[in-house]
Amino acid sequence: MEIFFYLVFGALAAVVAALELSKSNKDRINTPTAFNSFKNNYLVVYSLMMAGDWLQGPYVYYLYQTYGFGKGEIGQLFIAGFGSSMLFGTIVGSLADKQGRKRASVTYCITYILSCITKHSPQYRILMIGRILGGIATSLLFSAFESWLVAEHFKRGFDPQWLSLTFSKAIFLGNGLVAIVAGLFGNLLVDTLNLGPVSPFDAASVFLAIGMAIILSSWTENYGDPSESKDLLTQFKGAAVAIASDEKIALLGAIQSLFEGSMYTFVFLWTPALSPNGEDIPHGFIFATFMLSSMLGSSIAARLLARNMVRVENYMQIVFVIASGSLLLPIITNFFIGAPKVKGDGISLVSWLQLLGFCTFEVSVGIFWPSIMKMRSQYIPEEARSTIMNFFRIPLNIFVCIVLYNVDAFPITVMFGMCSIFLFVASILQRRLSAIGDKPKTEERSMLEKDTEAEPLNTA
Repeated sequence: MEIFFYLVFGALAAVVAALELSKSNKDRINTPTAFNSFKNNYLVVYSLMMAGDWLQGPYVYYLYQTYGFGKGEIGQLFIAGFGSSMLFGTIVGSLADKQGRKRASVTYCITYILSCITKHSPQYRILMIGRILGGIATSLLFSAFESWLVAEHFKRGFDPQWLSLTFSKAIFLGNGLVAIVAGLFGNLLVDTLNLGPVSPFDAASVFLAIGMAIILSSWTENYGDPSESKDLLTQFKGAAVAIASDEKIALLGAIQSLFEGSMYTFVFLWTPALSPNGEDIPHGFIFATFMLSSMLGSSIAARLLARNMVRVENYMQIVFVIASGSLLLPIITNFFIGAPKVKGDGISLVSWLQLLGFCTFEVSVGIFWPSIMKMRSQYIPEEARSTIMNFFRIPLNIFVCIVLYNVDAFPITVMFGMCSIFLFVASILQRRLSAIGDKPKTEERSMLEKDTEAEPLNTA
């Protein structure tokens, strides 16, 4: 492996370690034991859930290949997963508000375990059922757990600012450290122990079962709107009205869809970008480097969220602009330097520069997750939280399905340019959200000043 990869990984690891070890009192929030126990319980569960997800990711495509399916059939399976998340996942995820978030979290575990079991079958129909189940599970993963956490946090009377601690630590662990360890563990099972490409899915089932046991034994139930008079259609209408009538919620949904759409597209693009002529690149090591970059981002976000003087709506504008610029790098390097036309022994100078840009993008991903969670906790009404969050994923899933279907129709530079534009639009929308999100406070302050001026001074 080229020394360049080790240098990038080592530099990122050193920066992450330095940030974590150098936290001052300003970067830390003193919290009581009751909250720490609650936070740690959630972090254990969330890490187990993400381990179950990360273990599967690198081996889905590979497993389908070993079963003899071609690129077209595999593409259909992936589209089925995102389509399922958009259709069935939205319905199941919305039931969490009415039937309970704890119950929905358990449903996620059961659904994903069943999806893992289907991977033992080489039959296309069975694998298609598994993708549909996986799509439903994905919707629950990104709505039910966060909804339960926010509701339970406020139900127990904890300080709203402490939510940012749980969010940033969950991303640092679940989307960073756990992802790296899961990738290495999956590699151990498949390559070192030669247990076959299904073994990571079996291991994922074990982690999901352990997490489910902790949920059943330690979580209490909470709801959005458990009213018996509200059916599913009424919930959908209520969520749609909330999005349409509140510009802040609509902007938040658009921002989330634009960023996540670009992020999922990047997942399909980074491999051909770094090895345009089929060069041998260390996929696992590069993936670990990306996850380390994400950990760096979540560590930065933890510092920003711990300081009340910095509004999340303000700094996210800068993050989106940086993310937009980082995905422009493949276009810039190909234009000024030019991509190599012949397969080389290792990656080219262009790919080196692009790798640094991709790591920068992953840092922005690490900042994005806890920050968007914080904004969702502020702007989305509790009674329809899961429903609205799943509504946000509808345009995302449509976009990803379109990209998957047409991935070979456009040059890779066009795809990166599209993602860059989306991220720049997200920064503009974030600026608008920052402006209107601050209006109520400004108006309230001016009202107080007027009341103070109107009150006669008591000189007696």
